[in-house]
Amino acid sequence: MASDIRTSELKAPVDVAAYLFRRLHEVGVRGVHGIPGDYNLVALDYIPKAGLNWVGNVNELNAGYAADGYARVKGISAVVTTFGVGELSLLNAIAGGYSEYVPIVHIVGTPSTISQKDGMLLHHTLGNGNFQVFSEMSKNISCAMAKLNDPHEAATLIDNAIRECWVQSRPVYITLPTDMVQKKVEGERLKTPIDLNHPPNQTEKEDYVVDVVLKYLHAAKNPIILVDACAQRHRVLDEVHELIEKSNLPTFVAPMGKGAVNETLPNYGGVYAGDGSHEGVRERVESSDLILSIGAIKSDFNTAGFTYRISQLSTIDFHSTYIRVKYSEYPGVRMQGVLKKIVAKMGKLNIQPGPQASNEIAHQDNKISTNESITHDWLWPRVGQWLQPHDIVITETGTANFGIWETKFPEGVTALSQVLWGSIGYSVGACQGAALAAKELGNRRTVLFVGDGSFELTAQEVSTMIRQNLKPIIFLINNEGYTIERYIHGMDATYNDISQWKYTDLIPTFGGTPANSKTYQIKNKQEAEDLFNDGDFAKAEKLQFVELYMPKEDAPKALKLTAEASAKNNAKE
Repeated sequence: MASDIRTSELKAPVDVAAYLFRRLHEVGVRGVHGIPGDYNLVALDYIPKAGLNWVGNVNELNAGYAADGYARVKGISAVVTTFGVGELSLLNAIAGGYSEYVPIVHIVGTPSTISQKDGMLLHHTLGNGNFQVFSEMSKNISCAMAKLNDPHEAATLIDNAIRECWVQSRPVYITLPTDMVQKKVEGERLKTPIDLNHPPNQTEKEDYVVDVVLKYLHAAKNPIILVDACAQRHRVLDEVHELIEKSNLPTFVAPMGKGAVNETLPNYGGVYAGDGSHEGVRERVESSDLILSIGAIKSDFNTAGFTYRISQLSTIDFHSTYIRVKYSEYPGVRMQGVLKKIVAKMGKLNIQPGPQASNEIAHQDNKISTNESITHDWLWPRVGQWLQPHDIVITETGTANFGIWETKFPEGVTALSQVLWGSIGYSVGACQGAALAAKELGNRRTVLFVGDGSFELTAQEVSTMIRQNLKPIIFLINNEGYTIERYIHGMDATYNDISQWKYTDLIPTFGGTPANSKTYQIKNKQEAEDLFNDGDFAKAEKLQFVELYMPKEDAPKALKLTAEASAKNNAKE
């Protein structure tokens, strides 16, 4: 049972819930996702009082996806669920956030501490008096846990959880019992912001690592830079861009690193994913005698089925908690400080130019007419010509995730995808969160590419976009089912088929009106070309939903290669 702090002992008494939401506001959260439930209702009353907006999602899984998308744009997010039934519905999304280093604060309204202590037979429980079973499920997909069962330690636990969420860039789990919501804690603490800085590297150790890196870098004849997702997640993009621009080394990104690098730079060469790369990219990367690999996640879909041909003997890995130089590892040395000093000391390097990425469409794919089907080989370079600087681009697991490799971005584009966790349906919820973050940041355009099969899992979240007056451009790829699954196994199997919805009819069903939304059905290259050239469409002044018809068996080359490798890996004995 929670014991009270005497109000007279506090200089500035503040309710636990108020303290929690004010701390979230402090670190940049403005929209709180989630679903109301009787164990969190009183806590939700504090959200507007803290200057936050309650989003209100259609279900918890979508709320989690939305919080993920919001965090990737704003830097951190929050989602509120109720005990048991609510939090378990969220866990897939939280696991994805843990897998892909996304900072999400998950707040769970729980039964009172008294009810828990007495083991009462309450709704949303397993009926066995065990109130810890659900938190135990979240334990392995949270980098910190804070059970606010005692007002004496609540403020400290809140501050620590939010700090760990930011610093480790992973989800945290906070329980808020109903009888703790209005308990008092010391509000004076709010005058001191949470310290979100990492402790600096030990100077002597950092300088040694820098010298080792520079020795190999100066000796290299044709070094390159390869940037991946953890450069984004661990907030070192300023240092990375300084290295790219001052060194002028040929620079490439892994698929999960799309958007991490300014792709308009003259030394940007494209996406490296082993056999899924353009030939010139693959040859340049794999012939390099030194690869500065920043924030790598070498998963199957990120390497086109483990087809990287890079030796560790020619690689220096930069990570958030260690540096690895060839086969020598230096734990406890963060990449941020090391990169800064490398830039300051590197001087002149040996440079062999690499390929340059472009959005040029191959001649054989560039015929435009009403008789020409929209193909992946045509679509993705054309998308690159249409995108605008600072767009937010979300791609779904499947054809869009692989197709976007062929798109050269304008400057400042933020790319969201879930290449490692790969939960289909993720992108629709993530689009809602990203579009909300974009609105808070000044209405950057938000563009989603999602397949019909994935869309059917989470389509309801479009209604939240309409209710929140968000204005994404949603491209739904209608290719009659699960194309990526077809290429892994079962090209004509019925389990890879889906029900053919009247997709554009969903927008008015979800509350769309001519004033706040518009739909399009695009069935050939000419119609697509006309749409991409439509200035009003490009302005994105309302939610726009585009149904793109594409051939059932057409897919990006990289998807075909990766699916083939995945099928072989699945069949190993």
